[in-house]
Amino acid sequence: MRVGELLVMNGLITEEQLGQALKEQAHTAKKIGEILIEHGFINERQLVEVLEFQLGIPAVNLTDAPYDLEAVRLIDESVARKYGLIPIECKNKKLKVAMADPLNEGAIQEIQIQTGMIVQPFLATRTEVEEGIIRQYGLTESVQVLTEILGSAMEQQAVRIHLDPQEHGLVVKYRIGTELKEQRTIPSIMRVALINRIKHQAGLDPAERRLPQEGHMEIKIRGVAVEYRVSTIPTVNGESVVIRVMDPSAKRLKMTELAFREDHAQQFERELRRPGGGLVLISGPCGSGKTTTLYAALHHLIGEDQRILTVEDPMERRILGTTQVEVNERIGLTFASALRSVLQQDPNIIMIGDIRDAETAEMAVRAALSGRLVLGAVHGSHVLQTIDRLRGWGIDSYRLASSLSCIVSQRLVRRICHQCRQSIAATAEEIRLFETHGLLEDNDPKQPKGNFRTFLKAKIDGKITVTRGAGCRLCDQTGMQGFTAVHEVLEVDEPLHQLLLQNPPMSELERHLEKTGFKPMLYDGLWKAREGLTIAEDIVKAINGIGKST
Repeated sequence: MRVGELLVMNGLITEEQLGQALKEQAHTAKKIGEILIEHGFINERQLVEVLEFQLGIPAVNLTDAPYDLEAVRLIDESVARKYGLIPIECKNKKLKVAMADPLNEGAIQEIQIQTGMIVQPFLATRTEVEEGIIRQYGLTESVQVLTEILGSAMEQQAVRIHLDPQEHGLVVKYRIGTELKEQRTIPSIMRVALINRIKHQAGLDPAERRLPQEGHMEIKIRGVAVEYRVSTIPTVNGESVVIRVMDPSAKRLKMTELAFREDHAQQFERELRRPGGGLVLISGPCGSGKTTTLYAALHHLIGEDQRILTVEDPMERRILGTTQVEVNERIGLTFASALRSVLQQDPNIIMIGDIRDAETAEMAVRAALSGRLVLGAVHGSHVLQTIDRLRGWGIDSYRLASSLSCIVSQRLVRRICHQCRQSIAATAEEIRLFETHGLLEDNDPKQPKGNFRTFLKAKIDGKITVTRGAGCRLCDQTGMQGFTAVHEVLEVDEPLHQLLLQNPPMSELERHLEKTGFKPMLYDGLWKAREGLTIAEDIVKAINGIGKST
Protein backbone atom coordinates (compact mmCIF):
# COMPACT_ATOMS: atom_id res chain seq x y z
CA MET A 1 0.00 0.00 0.00
CA ARG A 2 1.27 3.46 -0.89
CA VAL A 3 2.21 6.10 1.68
CA GLY A 4 -0.66 8.41 0.74
CA GLU A 5 -3.22 5.67 1.11
CA LEU A 6 -1.84 4.69 4.52
CA LEU A 7 -2.04 8.29 5.69
CA VAL A 8 -5.68 8.52 4.57
CA MET A 9 -6.47 5.15 6.17
CA ASN A 10 -5.05 6.37 9.49
CA GLY A 11 -7.06 9.59 9.31
CA LEU A 12 -3.94 11.77 9.14
CA ILE A 13 -4.96 13.41 5.85
CA THR A 14 -8.11 13.62 3.74
CA GLU A 15 -8.68 12.33 0.21
CA GLU A 16 -8.77 15.95 -0.97
CA GLN A 17 -5.39 16.72 0.60
CA LEU A 18 -3.88 13.62 -0.97
CA GLY A 19 -5.30 14.57 -4.36
CA GLN A 20 -3.84 18.08 -4.06
CA ALA A 21 -0.41 16.66 -3.20
CA LEU A 22 -0.50 14.14 -6.08
CA LYS A 23 -1.30 16.90 -8.58
CA GLU A 24 1.68 18.89 -7.32
CA GLN A 25 3.94 15.82 -7.42
CA ALA A 26 3.22 15.37 -11.14
CA HIS A 27 5.14 18.60 -11.81
CA THR A 28 8.05 18.11 -9.36
CA ALA A 29 10.64 15.51 -8.40
CA LYS A 30 9.58 15.63 -4.76
CA LYS A 31 8.28 12.65 -2.83
CA ILE A 32 4.67 12.68 -1.72
CA GLY A 33 5.66 12.84 1.96
CA GLU A 34 7.77 15.97 1.42
CA ILE A 35 4.87 17.75 -0.28
CA LEU A 36 2.42 16.84 2.49
CA ILE A 37 4.85 18.14 5.13
CA GLU A 38 5.44 21.39 3.23
CA HIS A 39 1.69 22.04 3.15
CA GLY A 40 1.40 21.31 6.88
CA PHE A 41 -0.96 18.37 6.33
CA ILE A 42 1.30 16.08 8.40
CA ASN A 43 4.52 16.45 10.38
CA GLU A 44 7.80 14.60 9.95
CA ARG A 45 7.21 12.26 12.88
CA GLN A 46 3.83 11.13 11.47
CA LEU A 47 5.46 10.39 8.10
CA VAL A 48 8.21 8.34 9.76
CA GLU A 49 5.67 6.25 11.68
CA VAL A 50 3.75 5.44 8.48
CA LEU A 51 6.97 4.63 6.59
CA GLU A 52 8.01 2.32 9.43
CA PHE A 53 4.81 0.34 8.89
CA GLN A 54 5.07 0.41 5.10
CA LEU A 55 8.78 -0.46 4.76
CA GLY A 56 9.25 -2.63 7.81
CA ILE A 57 12.28 -0.54 8.78
CA PRO A 58 12.42 0.40 12.50
CA ALA A 59 12.16 4.08 13.38
CA VAL A 60 14.17 5.93 16.01
CA ASN A 61 13.53 9.23 17.77
CA LEU A 62 16.90 11.00 17.76
CA THR A 63 15.67 13.62 20.22
CA ASP A 64 15.77 11.03 22.99
CA ALA A 65 18.26 8.48 21.62
CA PRO A 66 21.74 8.32 23.20
CA TYR A 67 24.65 8.56 20.77
CA ASP A 68 27.60 6.18 20.62
CA LEU A 69 30.61 8.46 20.11
CA GLU A 70 32.68 5.52 18.86
CA ALA A 71 30.06 4.93 16.18
CA VAL A 72 30.03 8.62 15.22
CA ARG A 73 33.80 8.55 14.69
CA LEU A 74 33.47 5.72 12.15
CA ILE A 75 31.77 7.92 9.54
CA ASP A 76 33.22 11.16 8.22
CA GLU A 77 31.13 14.27 8.73
CA SER A 78 31.17 14.90 4.96
CA VAL A 79 29.57 11.49 4.32
CA ALA A 80 26.97 12.05 7.05
CA ARG A 81 25.98 15.40 5.54
CA LYS A 82 26.04 14.07 1.95
CA TYR A 83 23.54 11.30 2.62
CA GLY A 84 21.59 12.75 5.55
CA LEU A 85 22.46 10.11 8.12
CA ILE A 86 24.07 9.71 11.50
CA PRO A 87 25.47 6.58 13.24
CA ILE A 88 23.88 5.83 16.59
CA GLU A 89 25.39 2.53 17.78
CA CYS A 90 28.27 0.18 16.99
CA LYS A 91 28.08 -3.37 18.38
CA ASN A 92 29.20 -6.84 17.26
CA LYS A 93 30.39 -5.64 13.83
CA LYS A 94 26.99 -4.08 13.21
CA LEU A 95 26.55 -0.34 12.74
CA LYS A 96 23.12 1.16 13.41
CA VAL A 97 22.59 4.24 11.26
CA ALA A 98 19.66 6.69 11.44
CA MET A 99 18.71 7.85 7.94
CA ALA A 100 16.20 10.24 6.45
CA ASP A 101 16.15 7.91 3.41
CA PRO A 102 16.90 4.32 4.49
CA LEU A 103 16.27 3.06 0.92
CA ASN A 104 19.42 4.78 -0.36
CA GLU A 105 21.42 1.65 -1.23
CA GLY A 106 24.36 3.73 -2.49
CA ALA A 107 24.77 5.34 0.92
CA ILE A 108 24.56 2.01 2.73
CA GLN A 109 27.14 0.38 0.44
CA GLU A 110 29.58 3.29 0.83
CA ILE A 111 29.37 3.10 4.63
CA GLN A 112 29.85 -0.68 4.63
CA ILE A 113 32.96 -0.31 2.47
CA GLN A 114 34.29 2.54 4.62
CA THR A 115 33.71 0.82 7.97
CA GLY A 116 33.83 -2.88 7.12
CA MET A 117 30.64 -3.37 9.11
CA ILE A 118 27.10 -4.50 8.41
CA VAL A 119 24.85 -1.43 8.27
CA GLN A 120 21.42 -1.58 9.92
CA PRO A 121 19.35 1.38 8.69
CA PHE A 122 16.82 3.11 10.95
CA LEU A 123 14.20 5.65 9.96
CA ALA A 124 14.47 9.17 11.41
CA THR A 125 13.06 12.56 10.52
CA ARG A 126 15.24 14.73 8.31
CA THR A 127 15.25 17.52 10.90
CA GLU A 128 16.40 15.18 13.68
CA VAL A 129 19.18 13.79 11.47
CA GLU A 130 20.40 17.28 10.53
CA GLU A 131 20.34 18.43 14.15
CA GLY A 132 22.06 15.22 15.25
CA ILE A 133 24.88 15.85 12.78
CA ILE A 134 25.31 19.37 14.12
CA ARG A 135 25.20 18.20 17.75
CA GLN A 136 27.67 15.35 17.35
CA TYR A 137 30.11 16.59 14.75
CA GLY A 138 29.88 20.16 15.96
CA LEU A 139 30.35 19.38 19.68
CA THR A 140 34.02 20.35 19.89
CA GLU A 141 33.44 23.47 17.84
CA SER A 142 30.46 24.54 19.97
CA VAL A 143 32.52 24.19 23.16
CA GLN A 144 35.23 26.37 21.63
CA VAL A 145 32.74 29.01 20.45
CA LEU A 146 31.03 29.14 23.86
CA THR A 147 34.41 29.56 25.58
CA GLU A 148 35.27 32.41 23.20
CA ILE A 149 31.94 34.15 23.82
CA LEU A 150 32.22 33.89 27.61
CA GLY A 151 35.90 34.90 27.61
CA SER A 152 35.25 37.97 25.48
CA ALA A 153 32.31 38.91 27.71
CA MET A 154 34.60 38.74 30.75
CA GLU A 155 37.20 40.95 29.06
CA GLN A 156 34.60 43.58 28.19
CA GLN A 157 32.88 43.33 31.58
CA ALA A 158 29.54 42.45 30.00
CA VAL A 159 26.66 41.92 32.43
CA ARG A 160 24.51 39.96 29.97
CA ILE A 161 25.09 37.97 26.79
CA HIS A 162 22.32 37.87 24.19
CA LEU A 163 22.08 35.14 21.54
CA ASP A 164 19.41 36.35 19.13
CA PRO A 165 18.32 33.97 16.33
CA GLN A 166 18.00 35.65 12.94
CA GLU A 167 17.51 34.21 9.46
CA HIS A 168 21.23 34.58 8.67
CA GLY A 169 22.52 33.14 11.96
CA LEU A 170 22.76 33.59 15.72
CA VAL A 171 23.65 37.20 16.57
CA VAL A 172 25.78 37.59 19.72
CA LYS A 173 25.36 40.84 21.68
CA TYR A 174 26.82 42.00 25.00
CA ARG A 175 25.10 44.26 27.51
CA ILE A 176 28.00 46.45 28.63
CA GLY A 177 26.85 48.93 31.24
CA THR A 178 23.50 50.07 29.84
CA GLU A 179 24.45 49.66 26.16
CA LEU A 180 23.73 46.58 24.04
CA LYS A 181 26.56 46.02 21.55
CA GLU A 182 26.64 43.50 18.70
CA GLN A 183 29.77 41.34 18.71
CA ARG A 184 29.58 38.58 16.11
CA THR A 185 27.24 36.27 14.20
CA ILE A 186 27.37 32.49 14.63
CA PRO A 187 26.53 30.63 11.38
CA SER A 188 23.07 29.04 11.29
CA ILE A 189 24.57 25.57 11.01
CA MET A 190 26.18 26.03 14.47
CA ARG A 191 23.07 27.45 16.15
CA VAL A 192 21.53 24.24 17.49
CA ALA A 193 24.86 22.80 18.65
CA LEU A 194 25.78 25.97 20.56
CA ILE A 195 22.38 26.39 22.21
CA ASN A 196 22.24 22.71 23.14
CA ARG A 197 25.71 23.01 24.68
CA ILE A 198 24.55 25.95 26.79
CA LYS A 199 21.39 24.08 27.81
CA HIS A 200 23.41 21.04 28.81
CA GLN A 201 25.76 23.16 30.93
CA ALA A 202 22.80 24.95 32.57
CA GLY A 203 20.90 21.75 33.38
CA LEU A 204 18.11 22.46 30.88
CA ASP A 205 16.33 20.05 28.55
CA PRO A 206 17.91 20.32 25.07
CA ALA A 207 14.88 18.63 23.50
CA GLU A 208 12.41 21.20 24.87
CA ARG A 209 12.22 24.02 22.32
CA ARG A 210 8.56 24.99 22.71
CA LEU A 211 8.64 26.46 26.23
CA PRO A 212 10.88 28.99 28.04
CA GLN A 213 13.47 27.50 30.39
CA GLU A 214 15.71 28.90 33.12
CA GLY A 215 18.83 27.46 34.70
CA HIS A 216 22.32 28.27 35.89
CA MET A 217 25.83 27.08 35.16
CA GLU A 218 29.33 27.61 36.50
CA ILE A 219 32.23 27.58 34.04
CA LYS A 220 35.89 28.29 34.63
CA ILE A 221 36.97 31.09 32.30
CA ARG A 222 40.68 31.91 32.25
CA GLY A 223 41.19 30.36 35.64
CA VAL A 224 38.21 32.09 37.29
CA ALA A 225 35.02 30.20 38.19
CA VAL A 226 32.13 32.33 36.93
CA GLU A 227 28.44 31.68 37.58
CA TYR A 228 25.88 32.36 34.87
CA ARG A 229 22.08 32.50 34.81
CA VAL A 230 20.59 31.17 31.57
CA SER A 231 17.16 31.99 30.15
CA THR A 232 15.73 30.62 26.88
CA ILE A 233 12.56 31.52 25.02
CA PRO A 234 11.18 30.18 21.71
CA THR A 235 10.88 32.65 18.81
CA VAL A 236 9.82 32.36 15.17
CA ASN A 237 13.51 32.10 14.19
CA GLY A 238 14.48 29.59 16.87
CA GLU A 239 15.40 29.83 20.54
CA SER A 240 16.67 33.10 21.96
CA VAL A 241 19.10 32.82 24.88
CA VAL A 242 20.13 35.42 27.46
CA ILE A 243 23.05 34.62 29.75
CA ARG A 244 23.38 36.80 32.84
CA VAL A 245 26.93 37.07 34.14
CA MET A 246 27.25 36.87 37.90
CA ASP A 247 30.35 39.01 38.46
CA PRO A 248 32.81 37.00 40.60
CA SER A 249 34.27 40.26 41.93
CA ALA A 250 30.89 41.43 43.28
CA LYS A 251 31.15 39.34 46.43
CA ARG A 252 34.42 41.03 47.35
CA LEU A 253 33.29 44.62 46.77
CA LYS A 254 33.49 46.87 49.81
CA MET A 255 31.63 50.08 50.57
CA THR A 256 34.83 52.02 49.90
CA GLU A 257 34.91 50.59 46.36
CA LEU A 258 31.47 51.84 45.27
CA ALA A 259 32.88 55.09 43.77
CA PHE A 260 30.94 57.32 46.17
CA ARG A 261 32.19 60.85 46.75
CA GLU A 262 33.23 61.23 50.37
CA ASP A 263 30.11 63.19 51.34
CA HIS A 264 27.87 60.63 49.63
CA ALA A 265 29.64 57.74 51.37
CA GLN A 266 29.13 59.42 54.74
CA GLN A 267 25.43 60.00 54.03
CA PHE A 268 24.83 56.43 52.88
CA GLU A 269 26.68 54.85 55.80
CA ARG A 270 24.91 57.13 58.28
CA GLU A 271 21.51 55.96 56.99
CA LEU A 272 22.55 52.30 57.12
CA ARG A 273 23.39 52.77 60.81
CA ARG A 274 20.40 54.96 61.71
CA PRO A 275 18.74 53.75 64.94
CA GLY A 276 15.19 52.56 64.48
CA GLY A 277 15.66 51.30 60.93
CA GLY A 278 13.98 52.73 57.88
CA LEU A 279 13.69 52.26 54.13
CA VAL A 280 16.89 52.71 52.08
CA LEU A 281 16.35 52.44 48.33
CA ILE A 282 18.83 52.03 45.47
CA SER A 283 17.32 53.20 42.19
CA GLY A 284 18.47 53.10 38.60
CA PRO A 285 17.77 51.43 35.26
CA CYS A 286 18.69 47.83 34.42
CA GLY A 287 22.45 47.30 34.45
CA SER A 288 23.20 50.28 36.70
CA GLY A 289 24.82 48.26 39.51
CA LYS A 290 21.95 48.36 42.02
CA THR A 291 22.51 44.79 43.20
CA THR A 292 26.25 45.37 43.59
CA THR A 293 25.54 48.34 45.86
CA LEU A 294 23.03 46.32 47.90
CA TYR A 295 25.47 43.44 48.35
CA ALA A 296 28.28 45.78 49.42
CA ALA A 297 25.93 47.34 51.98
CA LEU A 298 25.03 43.90 53.34
CA HIS A 299 28.69 42.96 53.70
CA HIS A 300 29.19 46.21 55.61
CA LEU A 301 26.31 45.41 57.99
CA ILE A 302 27.02 41.74 58.74
CA GLY A 303 27.69 41.14 62.42
CA GLU A 304 26.97 38.68 65.21
CA ASP A 305 24.20 40.88 66.57
CA GLN A 306 22.36 41.18 63.23
CA ARG A 307 19.90 38.80 61.61
CA ILE A 308 19.87 39.61 57.90
CA LEU A 309 17.37 38.08 55.47
CA THR A 310 17.21 38.71 51.74
CA VAL A 311 14.49 38.13 49.14
CA GLU A 312 15.92 37.95 45.61
CA ASP A 313 15.03 37.02 42.03
CA PRO A 314 17.43 35.58 41.17
CA MET A 315 19.84 35.14 44.05
CA GLU A 316 23.02 36.40 42.43
CA ARG A 317 25.59 35.59 45.09
CA ARG A 318 25.72 33.66 48.34
CA ILE A 319 26.61 35.90 51.28
CA LEU A 320 27.92 34.30 54.47
CA GLY A 321 26.19 35.62 57.56
CA THR A 322 22.83 36.13 55.84
CA THR A 323 19.74 34.02 55.16
CA GLN A 324 18.77 34.26 51.50
CA VAL A 325 15.40 33.44 49.94
CA GLU A 326 14.97 33.07 46.17
CA VAL A 327 11.63 34.01 44.63
CA ASN A 328 9.87 31.31 42.61
CA GLU A 329 6.67 32.70 41.14
CA ARG A 330 5.83 29.41 39.40
CA ILE A 331 5.01 27.89 42.79
CA GLY A 332 3.50 31.07 44.24
CA LEU A 333 6.57 32.33 46.12
CA THR A 334 6.45 35.99 45.08
CA PHE A 335 8.37 38.91 46.57
CA ALA A 336 5.33 39.90 48.61
CA SER A 337 4.55 36.40 49.92
CA ALA A 338 8.22 35.78 50.72
CA LEU A 339 8.37 39.08 52.62
CA ARG A 340 5.35 38.12 54.72
CA SER A 341 7.16 34.98 55.80
CA VAL A 342 10.47 36.79 56.29
CA LEU A 343 8.81 39.18 58.74
CA GLN A 344 7.99 36.18 60.94
CA GLN A 345 11.68 35.19 61.04
CA ASP A 346 12.74 37.98 63.45
CA PRO A 347 15.07 39.89 61.06
CA ASN A 348 16.93 43.07 61.98
CA ILE A 349 17.73 43.81 58.34
CA ILE A 350 15.83 42.86 55.18
CA MET A 351 17.12 43.21 51.63
CA ILE A 352 14.62 43.14 48.73
CA GLY A 353 16.27 42.49 45.38
CA ASP A 354 13.56 44.22 43.34
CA ILE A 355 10.59 46.27 44.52
CA ARG A 356 8.51 45.98 41.38
CA ASP A 357 4.86 46.33 42.41
CA ALA A 358 2.51 47.94 44.91
CA GLU A 359 2.18 44.84 47.08
CA THR A 360 5.94 44.49 47.54
CA ALA A 361 6.30 48.23 48.18
CA GLU A 362 3.57 48.03 50.84
CA MET A 363 5.35 45.14 52.58
CA ALA A 364 8.69 47.00 52.46
CA VAL A 365 7.18 50.12 54.04
CA ARG A 366 5.41 48.05 56.70
CA ALA A 367 8.68 46.33 57.60
CA ALA A 368 10.52 49.66 57.82
CA LEU A 369 7.81 51.14 60.05
CA SER A 370 8.24 48.20 62.43
CA GLY A 371 11.79 49.35 63.24
CA ARG A 372 13.75 47.22 60.78
CA LEU A 373 16.31 48.41 58.25
CA VAL A 374 14.95 47.58 54.80
CA LEU A 375 17.22 47.81 51.75
CA GLY A 376 15.64 47.55 48.32
CA ALA A 377 16.25 48.09 44.62
CA VAL A 378 13.78 50.10 42.53
CA HIS A 379 13.74 50.81 38.81
CA GLY A 380 13.91 54.59 38.38
CA SER A 381 15.98 57.36 36.84
CA HIS A 382 16.50 59.70 39.82
CA VAL A 383 15.58 60.18 43.47
CA LEU A 384 12.43 62.24 42.92
CA GLN A 385 11.09 59.75 40.39
CA THR A 386 11.58 57.06 43.04
CA ILE A 387 9.43 59.04 45.49
CA ASP A 388 6.83 59.53 42.77
CA ARG A 389 6.84 55.79 42.08
CA LEU A 390 6.18 54.98 45.74
CA ARG A 391 3.26 57.40 45.69
CA GLY A 392 1.96 55.75 42.52
CA TRP A 393 1.98 52.42 44.34
CA GLY A 394 -0.41 53.84 46.92
CA ILE A 395 2.02 54.69 49.74
CA ASP A 396 0.36 57.61 51.52
CA SER A 397 2.24 60.69 52.69
CA TYR A 398 2.38 59.70 56.37
CA ARG A 399 3.80 56.23 55.78
CA LEU A 400 6.16 57.51 53.07
CA ALA A 401 7.56 60.28 55.28
CA SER A 402 7.77 58.01 58.32
CA SER A 403 9.48 55.05 56.62
CA LEU A 404 11.79 56.54 53.98
CA SER A 405 15.35 57.17 55.17
CA CYS A 406 17.48 57.46 52.06
CA ILE A 407 17.46 57.08 48.27
CA VAL A 408 20.59 56.44 46.24
CA SER A 409 20.12 56.79 42.49
CA GLN A 410 22.96 55.66 40.25
CA ARG A 411 24.26 54.90 36.76
CA LEU A 412 27.33 53.12 35.41
CA VAL A 413 29.61 55.01 33.03
CA ARG A 414 32.83 54.01 31.32
CA ARG A 415 36.10 54.55 33.21
CA ILE A 416 39.20 56.04 31.59
CA CYS A 417 41.93 53.42 31.06
CA HIS A 418 44.59 53.80 33.76
CA GLN A 419 47.31 52.51 31.42
CA CYS A 420 47.07 55.13 28.66
CA ARG A 421 45.56 58.14 30.48
CA GLN A 422 46.86 61.54 29.42
CA SER A 423 46.00 65.22 29.74
CA ILE A 424 44.52 67.13 26.82
CA ALA A 425 42.93 70.55 26.44
CA ALA A 426 39.26 70.66 27.45
CA THR A 427 36.71 71.45 24.76
CA ALA A 428 34.54 74.56 24.91
CA GLU A 429 31.51 72.37 25.73
CA GLU A 430 33.34 70.67 28.60
CA ILE A 431 34.41 74.03 30.03
CA ARG A 432 30.81 75.30 29.74
CA LEU A 433 29.48 72.24 31.56
CA PHE A 434 32.00 72.52 34.39
CA GLU A 435 31.44 76.26 34.80
CA THR A 436 27.65 75.82 34.80
CA HIS A 437 27.89 73.33 37.65
CA GLY A 438 30.43 75.28 39.70
CA LEU A 439 33.37 72.99 39.03
CA LEU A 440 35.90 75.64 37.95
CA GLU A 441 36.34 77.47 41.22
CA ASP A 442 39.60 79.31 41.90
CA ASN A 443 40.38 77.13 44.88
CA ASP A 444 40.42 73.92 42.81
CA PRO A 445 43.70 71.98 43.10
CA LYS A 446 46.31 73.31 40.71
CA GLN A 447 48.42 70.17 40.34
CA PRO A 448 47.76 66.55 39.42
CA LYS A 449 47.67 64.17 42.36
CA GLY A 450 50.30 61.51 42.95
CA ASN A 451 47.88 58.85 41.64
CA PHE A 452 47.96 60.67 38.27
CA ARG A 453 44.35 61.82 38.30
CA THR A 454 44.37 65.11 36.41
CA PHE A 455 42.56 68.10 37.87
CA LEU A 456 41.07 70.73 35.62
CA LYS A 457 43.13 73.62 36.95
CA ALA A 458 46.34 71.92 35.88
CA LYS A 459 47.64 73.75 32.84
CA ILE A 460 48.95 72.63 29.46
CA ASP A 461 50.15 75.62 27.51
CA GLY A 462 47.94 77.79 29.68
CA LYS A 463 44.75 75.80 28.92
CA ILE A 464 42.33 73.98 31.20
CA THR A 465 42.83 70.25 30.78
CA VAL A 466 40.85 67.05 31.10
CA THR A 467 41.92 63.41 31.09
CA ARG A 468 41.53 61.07 28.14
CA GLY A 469 42.73 57.58 27.30
CA ALA A 470 45.04 57.55 24.29
CA GLY A 471 44.22 53.90 23.50
CA CYS A 472 46.39 50.87 24.19
CA ARG A 473 46.31 47.07 24.11
CA LEU A 474 44.82 46.91 27.61
CA CYS A 475 41.70 48.87 26.59
CA ASP A 476 41.56 47.57 23.01
CA GLN A 477 42.49 51.04 21.71
CA THR A 478 39.29 52.60 23.11
CA GLY A 479 40.88 54.68 25.88
CA MET A 480 38.24 53.32 28.29
CA GLN A 481 38.34 50.25 30.51
CA GLY A 482 35.75 49.09 33.00
CA PHE A 483 33.08 51.19 34.67
CA THR A 484 32.58 53.58 37.54
CA ALA A 485 29.34 54.69 39.15
CA VAL A 486 27.80 58.14 39.41
CA HIS A 487 25.26 58.87 42.13
CA GLU A 488 22.83 61.21 43.76
CA VAL A 489 22.05 60.62 47.42
CA LEU A 490 18.96 61.95 49.18
CA GLU A 491 18.75 61.77 52.98
CA VAL A 492 15.34 62.31 54.51
CA ASP A 493 16.20 64.80 57.23
CA GLU A 494 13.65 66.52 59.47
CA PRO A 495 12.77 69.40 57.06
CA LEU A 496 12.23 66.95 54.19
CA HIS A 497 10.28 64.64 56.51
CA GLN A 498 7.92 67.49 57.39
CA LEU A 499 7.52 68.43 53.72
CA LEU A 500 6.73 64.84 52.66
CA LEU A 501 3.99 64.71 55.32
CA GLN A 502 2.21 67.48 53.38
CA ASN A 503 2.18 65.40 50.16
CA PRO A 504 3.63 68.27 48.08
CA PRO A 505 3.75 68.26 44.26
CA MET A 506 7.03 67.17 42.67
CA SER A 507 7.80 70.75 41.65
CA GLU A 508 7.80 71.82 45.30
CA LEU A 509 10.10 68.93 46.20
CA GLU A 510 12.47 70.01 43.42
CA ARG A 511 12.56 73.58 44.77
CA HIS A 512 13.23 72.27 48.28
CA LEU A 513 16.20 70.20 47.09
CA GLU A 514 17.66 73.13 45.14
CA LYS A 515 17.29 75.40 48.17
CA THR A 516 19.00 72.91 50.50
CA GLY A 517 22.03 72.39 48.23
CA PHE A 518 21.19 68.91 46.94
CA LYS A 519 23.65 67.87 44.20
CA PRO A 520 22.04 65.91 41.33
CA MET A 521 23.65 62.99 39.54
CA LEU A 522 24.86 65.20 36.69
CA TYR A 523 26.98 67.18 39.14
CA ASP A 524 28.48 63.98 40.58
CA GLY A 525 29.29 62.71 37.10
CA LEU A 526 30.92 65.94 35.99
CA TRP A 527 32.88 66.06 39.25
CA LYS A 528 34.23 62.60 38.43
CA ALA A 529 35.07 63.74 34.90
CA ARG A 530 36.96 66.64 36.48
CA GLU A 531 38.78 64.12 38.64
CA GLY A 532 39.91 62.18 35.58
CA LEU A 533 37.79 59.08 36.25
CA THR A 534 35.51 59.36 33.21
CA ILE A 535 34.57 61.79 30.43
CA ALA A 536 31.88 64.46 30.37
CA GLU A 537 30.40 63.18 27.11
CA ASP A 538 29.58 59.81 28.68
CA ILE A 539 28.03 61.51 31.71
CA VAL A 540 25.68 63.58 29.56
CA LYS A 541 24.66 60.53 27.51
CA ALA A 542 24.04 58.37 30.59
CA ILE A 543 22.02 60.91 32.54
CA ASN A 544 20.34 63.34 30.16
CA GLY A 545 20.29 61.36 26.92
CA ILE A 546 22.37 61.77 23.77
CA GLY A 547 22.59 65.32 22.55
CA LYS A 548 21.41 66.98 25.78
CA SER A 549 23.86 68.90 27.90
CA THR A 550 22.02 71.15 30.32
